[in-house]
Amino acid sequence: MTVLHPVLAEVTERLRERSRESRAQYLRRIDGAAGGSVHRERLSCGNLAHGFAACGATDKERLREGHTPNLAIINAYNDMLSAHQPYERYPELIRNVARDIGITAQMAGGVPAMCDGITQGRAGMEMSLFSRDLIAMATAISLSHDMFDGALYLGICDKIVPGLLIGALSFGHLPGIFVPSGPMPSGISNEQKSKVRQAYAEGKATKAELLEAEAGSYHAPGTCTFYGTANSNQMLMEIMGLHLPGSSFVAPDTPLRDALTREAVLRVAELSAPGSSHLPLGHIIDERAIVNGVIGLHATGGSTNHLLHLVAIARAAGIELRWDDFDALSSVIPLLARVYPNGYADVNQFHEAGGMAFLIDQLLSEGLLHADVRTVFGTGMDGYTQVPHVDDAGALVWKPVSKESGNRGVLRGVAEPFRADGGLRMLSGNLGRAVIKVSSVPEDRLVIEAPAIVFHDQDDVRKAFERGELNRDFIAVVRFQGPQAIGMPELHKLTPTLSVLQDRGHRIALLTDGRMSGASGRVPAAIHVTPEAQDNGAIARIRDGDIVRLDAVNGRVDVLVDAAEFEARVPATADLSAHQFGLGRELFGMFRRNATTADLGAGVF
Repeated sequence: MTVLHPVLAEVTERLRERSRESRAQYLRRIDGAAGGSVHRERLSCGNLAHGFAACGATDKERLREGHTPNLAIINAYNDMLSAHQPYERYPELIRNVARDIGITAQMAGGVPAMCDGITQGRAGMEMSLFSRDLIAMATAISLSHDMFDGALYLGICDKIVPGLLIGALSFGHLPGIFVPSGPMPSGISNEQKSKVRQAYAEGKATKAELLEAEAGSYHAPGTCTFYGTANSNQMLMEIMGLHLPGSSFVAPDTPLRDALTREAVLRVAELSAPGSSHLPLGHIIDERAIVNGVIGLHATGGSTNHLLHLVAIARAAGIELRWDDFDALSSVIPLLARVYPNGYADVNQFHEAGGMAFLIDQLLSEGLLHADVRTVFGTGMDGYTQVPHVDDAGALVWKPVSKESGNRGVLRGVAEPFRADGGLRMLSGNLGRAVIKVSSVPEDRLVIEAPAIVFHDQDDVRKAFERGELNRDFIAVVRFQGPQAIGMPELHKLTPTLSVLQDRGHRIALLTDGRMSGASGRVPAAIHVTPEAQDNGAIARIRDGDIVRLDAVNGRVDVLVDAAEFEARVPATADLSAHQFGLGRELFGMFRRNATTADLGAGVF
């Protein structure tokens, strides 16, 4: 048996000790909520009659009897989001499978699902991060009728899966499985799309040409195929044991995808209290599962948004995950995948090369993953080294994954990683704490020391570029972008502009209390700076011309100004009134006022 790597053991034990009291309180709470075998037995006749009033005769009779599991469907379906459009037919599929095995399933509730790709650079993006906590609340409302013995969570994209999981953990006494829908077919290459974006930023491509490139990339039902937060979510749900093995990146509307969805229904029924293998979701997500999630993030070069989301998810399970834990694990977890924006490939090529099963098998072989975890599949992580297939009789079967990568340019074994560490670094210094993703940052750009140019809006960076004011070395300080200021929007409008300037040979970087997510790319970006400017953080005292040093090698982020002078400066302020209203932002004032710091998950719980 492979011995667990000592750093993993140390980080996990530290996490367990730090969380001992809060985790114990959480487990007492969910175990106390478990009650009897079938939840609706506790309802009054009036409660129950309301709960099955709209059901057909067969379902109504089963719900009246009260002895068989009733499954909740929590659905993030809408037909504007490509990733969520396939979910339109899932509820009926799930209900039919449930009926076939003599149980019931009900559509318990829908949760909102917004797309960061559509709101990118727009006012709606300022509600994006907070939608995670709103989704958690909506999940809790959906389950609040106490009619259910298990749940299937249908969600894919950026804030939706973390929100669903936080909500599910508040009902952690219920078993649950996360049901993906899969990525869209590959379109034009991500490199080609990126080139057109940069050409447009330089005025060398028309808007029509840009739209044609974008439409060629985002062109069908399914998840976007680059490795941003949505696909990082799918990786996390699998490596944390909440997906069925090999299900994360199976294409939508295929026989295999439908077979996996049917199997998810069967598994939740078995995991329910009346089933044969009772296992509440809150007992699956423990310290080991959280550590496995962090490991998966490092090994795949996943989205930096999970420096927020995983912390918030862990807190929901009574576990106190810290950025220091990410940092410690990053030093020993090799980067085994190169998926755009950290390479040329997309998630379909990653999946074809061996995908999650190969990745998990490789990590387990070197003791770089907790094997002895609980999962919805009923095995430890060893069960996740298998690949699902539909056999000639139409049955779902799993086969062991190949020990060889199908494409070494996309996915490699631990003996030949793309880099020795995970490429995610924590930064600290006299400017506070920050995060930087260096998976695709050139080696000669890991340390940038340059004068600051201060902005309070990402659009002002673009305008300065268009005026020809940025053709030099500098560090763009984009502040008042944090959760308390304007909701911590992603700042991807900066990516083409900064990429152009870096390609011209200028030594540049970004320093911000906002986000850049999984698509931050080649330009060094110190993000999630905390304390944020709105909270009188040190970033609010930076002035134009101050020399800032961003050192991803030694994990430092500092302004090179006399300490006494810098401390004596009055922090800058910003008029954010234009960000408080319009497109629904006035409804989120409570979230901005109560948001925690980025290193605590930037949430309201």
